[in-house]
Amino acid sequence: MDERGSRDAFSRMGTIGIEEEYYVVDEDGRPTSGTDELVYESDPPELLDGRLDHELFKCVIESQTPVIEELSDAREQLLAVREALVDHATAHGFDIAAAGLHPLAKWRELEHAEKPRYKSQLDRIQYPQHRNTTAGLHVHVGVDDADKAVWIANKLRWHLPVMLALSANSPYWNGFDTGLQSARAKIFEGLPNTGMPTAYEDYEAFDDFERRMLETGSIDDRGELWFDVRPHSGHGTVEVRTPDGQADPERVLAFVEYTHALVEDLAARYEDGESGDDFRRELYDENKWRAMRHGQDAALLDQEFQSTTDLDEIVDREASRLGVDGIAALYDAESGARRQRRLREEAGVDALCDALRLQYE
Repeated sequence: MDERGSRDAFSRMGTIGIEEEYYVVDEDGRPTSGTDELVYESDPPELLDGRLDHELFKCVIESQTPVIEELSDAREQLLAVREALVDHATAHGFDIAAAGLHPLAKWRELEHAEKPRYKSQLDRIQYPQHRNTTAGLHVHVGVDDADKAVWIANKLRWHLPVMLALSANSPYWNGFDTGLQSARAKIFEGLPNTGMPTAYEDYEAFDDFERRMLETGSIDDRGELWFDVRPHSGHGTVEVRTPDGQADPERVLAFVEYTHALVEDLAARYEDGESGDDFRRELYDENKWRAMRHGQDAALLDQEFQSTTDLDEIVDREASRLGVDGIAALYDAESGARRQRRLREEAGVDALCDALRLQYE
């Protein structure tokens, strides 16, 4: 990874990239070490060449779509990547599952990756990284100006808890029920440089922060700025990193649609000269807490942080304002966390594990 990004990377508006983290599982749907075989010891399908990587644990694998030029192409590209991954895994005796946390992933019993980058992180960060069995969904949207990208990322912060509440799909961690709807969000916040970022005045301010973190040895590379949203100075995108992992591609596509619509809308508002916000980061944190704790039942502080609004009203308003359908369908459906709890209670852990296997048809 290049140590520094560039203002010049921000050159294209509206392109899309989808990164998904999944669990490699055995025939019983339990997490198992498989990334060495799938990433390093075999040739992946051509579509996945250069777009497949492992994460911290040998049971977590990541795929990236090619750059998607139009939103209308996102479904085809996402399904193609998922089908190729499942076929690749099946050919080597594995299966693929998705959730924010696998309910039976016990970090003390799972192997860490041996990649030098992860060994360095484990040595430097210790316990918070040793237990980090999380898996998320990251959506990139291209922005054609660096200062615009930073402004959009600042503005997106209010919308991130909406996405987290709708995506909440990780009630179980280390085998027990946390009482949260998205335990992944809380576990991941144990790492440095995570959660809600502060606002940056412009790209120069963000670049200065990135430079200071690198030059002081606070991070080894810019990819270790793991905030919930960030301008990606390598890809020239705004990257939203908030949602839990999802087995159902329609749920993924709902977040892609919503993120893309928000970025396009905010870009137009930036061009119209709209001012930025000057609210404390802790207010955004409060909304994130409400989302991870209550999921679909959350009531969030409004955009002026003066009163609260139930999630259903926010979703209705956002869907109408932006002309999107996916987030409304997500709200109307059973949430991932609720479904996991129901399946475990009604049918047991085997049925729960089976329900997390990747869907792509």
